[in-house]
Amino acid sequence: SSDVCSSDLENLNYKPDRLAQIFPKYFRDVNPEDYAHNPEKIANRVYADRMGNGDEDSGDGYKFRGRGLVQLTGRDNYTKFGEAVGMDVDAVVDYMATPEGAAMSAAWFWDQHNLNKWSDEQDVVTVTKKINGGTIGLEERKELFEEALKVFA
Repeated sequence: SSDVCSSDLENLNYKPDRLAQIFPKYFRDVNPEDYAHNPEKIANRVYADRMGNGDEDSGDGYKFRGRGLVQLTGRDNYTKFGEAVGMDVDAVVDYMATPEGAAMSAAWFWDQHNLNKWSDEQDVVTVTKKINGGTIGLEERKELFEEALKVFA
């Protein structure tokens, strides 16, 4: 939808060297140049056979790529969020492309993972791991968190 900021949808437009760096286990046995600058092909590879997604040929990786303010990813998350808001998984894909859906999916994820607890403890590491599954970008998040504390003080 044209109502959504591009930041509400996962950007998977990578150069070959960046693919090998960010997703090393998915590009060991294939040529990253065959995937570079092709977000659909990249998503279908890196999200295949996990998070409830089908294999690379299913198209689930791209269909259920990161959307919303916390980049909800994977068929399983989309399905659970859909159940919470009374929509089937296909309707959720479209809903999450709206500002309301982007915000609602983030609020749902926040609640489901009890992120208020970790935020109240100012535990940026745990919040990052619960949202991203790892700590890529942690230093920038810590800086932004400190800035936010100053702004909201």
